[in-house]
Amino acid sequence: MKSDTIEYKLDGGIAILTLNRPEARNAISRRLVDDLGSVLEAVDATSEARTLIITGAGGKAFCAGADLKERAGMSPEEVTAFLATLNRRFTDIENFRLPVIAAVNGAAFGGGLEMAMAADIRLAAESAVMGLTETRLAIIPGGGGTQRLPRLVGMAKAKELILTGHRIDSREALKIGLVNRICPLEDLLDRSRELASEIGEGGPIALEQAKIAINKGMATDLQSGLAIESEAYARCIPTEDRLEGLKAFREKRKPVYKGR
Repeated sequence: MKSDTIEYKLDGGIAILTLNRPEARNAISRRLVDDLGSVLEAVDATSEARTLIITGAGGKAFCAGADLKERAGMSPEEVTAFLATLNRRFTDIENFRLPVIAAVNGAAFGGGLEMAMAADIRLAAESAVMGLTETRLAIIPGGGGTQRLPRLVGMAKAKELILTGHRIDSREALKIGLVNRICPLEDLLDRSRELASEIGEGGPIALEQAKIAINKGMATDLQSGLAIESEAYARCIPTEDRLEGLKAFREKRKPVYKGR
């Protein structure tokens, strides 16, 4: 599909979605939110895709957050409707059937960081800077930040970051568990591809069910989570891929999974 705000390509089983508004630091506009939904649908419909990487165009910003110039022209009702759509898009990322890696190549503020937090795994350039800075604008994070950040870094640290609006560098983000890995900017996409390829070697149905089990399980108590895990495991048992995995193990070769 064609989009003015998002570049999408499929490369060896890895879908790469690039926010493409470098002149606006890849800020989130209404058009970008609409395009994001369309691109996610396109990736979901592609049986060749095994993993998804989300990154930003240019080396300065992953996503600087909401397009404040556009936001200034919105009515309160329009802002409310926009945030509802934005939340749906980020939830779509969180619940996407494929493993999602955010390659944070630069500044990730406000909605930009919220988008990255909706991904399963975050890799960041050493030069990246992150923060939920909304309280400095007399608002609060509205794209899931007040809920996802505490789940990633703990309540006390999340409160500190949200209430102060502080920006942190990639090393601090790694230290508190906000990102999984950091690397030089020039290596970020290659490292993200390597990780995506490694993940993609697993059985597609198993990867999907593992993600579901983790996401749903973390939203409930342990016993309910264990039941969710059992249900997800059961969905893997009758698959052709499970039998292929056992056969490949016996034959000492790499399995060829087909998502069936």
